[in-house]
Amino acid sequence: QVPLVESGGGLMQAGDSLRLSCASSRRTTSAYSMGWFRQAPGKEREFVAAITWTGDSTYYADSMKGRFTISRDNANNTLYLQMSSLKPEDTAVYYCARDRYPGRSTLQSHSTEYTDWGQGTQVTVSS
Repeated sequence: QVPLVESGGGLMQAGDSLRLSCASSRRTTSAYSMGWFRQAPGKEREFVAAITWTGDSTYYADSMKGRFTISRDNANNTLYLQMSSLKPEDTAVYYCARDRYPGRSTLQSHSTEYTDWGQGTQVTVSS
């Protein structure tokens, strides 16, 4: 595995916007769909969003639709998560991960379908 590196987290106020980044040192990451997950204290890791390797299709958890936008820059092997209208319930450690299989067009929402998990980046939203 080649762990991904998340960054961009911080302490925010409700209603703020924030962009997370996920960098990969693997040259072939551009051939894989990518996903964002999050884990709040005492809770299971939950799916946030995913994007195909081409970037032409995205998939969001219902609670994130309209507030979060996933995107990628394959030239720089970087994945992004733009978050807006942040809520206290968005407080969590955010992780990015790579689909286990290259070129899949069907986006996955279960964490077992992903690999190369990084250490995560903490996002804290105060009311």
